[in-house]
Amino acid sequence: MLDISKLKDVHSSSGQAKDQYEQDFYAWTQEQSQLLRLGKLEGLDLENLAEEIASLGKQQKQELRNRFGLLIGHLLKWQYQPHLRGKSWKITIDLQREEILELVDENPSLKPYLEEAIAKSYKQAIALVVRETPLDKDNLPSKCPYPFAQILDEDFYPNSSASLSNPNQE
Repeated sequence: MLDISKLKDVHSSSGQAKDQYEQDFYAWTQEQSQLLRLGKLEGLDLENLAEEIASLGKQQKQELRNRFGLLIGHLLKWQYQPHLRGKSWKITIDLQREEILELVDENPSLKPYLEEAIAKSYKQAIALVVRETPLDKDNLPSKCPYPFAQILDEDFYPNSSASLSNPNQE
């Protein structure tokens, strides 16, 4: 356990805490955590603490978008390259679905953000497909072709009959 008395000697004012935030972020987090546990609110670096707490929420949203990007990218690869389907793609699809559901279960306030996260992550999905396959962006739908329910449906794997001749059809 961190000895708060040693920290007080080094960083006794909130001004010094702000300096510590810039110079040694890890030590700053430990000090702020200890001050909170002890109820010593006067020593807290409230401005930076509020920013870091807000940042944690943003990280959860970013993780959700990243997972949707991976999932949708692999669904597109599954659909548009049926001859290359393999165990690793299926495992990635299944794992991302599980991780998304777990993330939302642990953070239920993300539920209203799911549709937006899918829309925002589609660029990432397209980038993954373009990077990992011979397909070009123009060969893929301009918007996510899978409804929300299908994306997370553990039994859904796009069929291989998708036509590349009109990929932008809704």
